[in-house]
Order: sequence, then C-alpha cells, then structure tokens
Amino acid sequence: MLYFADYASPLGGMMVACDDLGLTEVRFTDAPEIRSSASPRHSLLIRAFRWLDIYFSGREPDFTPPLHLVGSAFRNAVGGLMLEIPYGRTVTYGDIARRIAGERGIAHMSAQAVGGAVGGNPLAVIVPCHRVVGARGNLTGYGGGMERKIALLRLEGVDMSGFFSPKR
Repeated sequence: MLYFADYASPLGGMMVACDDLGLTEVRFTDAPEIRSSASPRHSLLIRAFRWLDIYFSGREPDFTPPLHLVGSAFRNAVGGLMLEIPYGRTVTYGDIARRIAGERGIAHMSAQAVGGAVGGNPLAVIVPCHRVVGARGNLTGYGGGMERKIALLRLEGVDMSGFFSPKR
C-alpha cells in the first residue's frame, strides 16, 4: 500500500510518498494550495518530515529515513552514489560515471547515461541529485527547477562562485 502526505517546504509544496518498506517519492509539486504540512500518519512519513524539517532549517540531518529505491540496477547504483555525496559538496556526472565504470570493471561509462538516472531520481532532496553538476561548473537541469537547485546548494553553504547556468 502507498501512503502520501503534502509537505510545505520554504521552496514550495512537496509530495512525500512511502510504502511499508521506505520512501518511494519526494518531489516538488508547485501546488500553491499547500500552506502547511498535514500531520502524516505513517511512521515513515513522520520520519521523512522530520528529516526535511532539519534539512530546511539549514542543518545536515544525522539520519536518512528508510528508502525504497524502485528502478533498474543502474538507476539504483546511481542513487546509492548520490547518497554518498557529502552535505555541502558537489560532484559531476562524469565523477559518478567514472566511479560506476570502476566498480563494474569497464573502461568507460557515459556521463549522459548517469544524467538520465540522476534526472529520474524520485527522491528529491533526500537523495541529493541537486549536488550533481556538469563539467566545469555547469549547473545543469533540475527536476524541481534551476532556482530550487541553486537555493538547495546555497542552503548547504556551497560556494556558488564557480558555477554558471547554461544559456538557453
């Protein structure tokens, strides 16, 4: 069974979902009607709200709520590596691609393939896809919007002077 709750973050409404194994989805909804977080009833949603409250207060949470990563082995491997990115730090798509290539004993892994997996991350903020950037400081797309990616990185104290947003 799936359980859902709306969370009011400083960056806009979020939807948080879980099953009995862990969180399955955390995403920005852009729902203007979310003014306050409803009290979730499922213990995993309560833990997720606690994590989000700590995070959005500008502190690094000292726990990760249970996650139920659903997807291909490749997507889950990328998700696992994103969870290892330290708070307040960034890595590039190429960094993740090289790490996966090394772990699989292959000569090369496509940074674009990693980008597809990062872009499909269903657990925004908690699995920190916003900490993944393009080569040479390119702030590539973010499912929640570029303004949110920048805000999340600033919240974590990332020095933004070396980053730029691509021109469209």
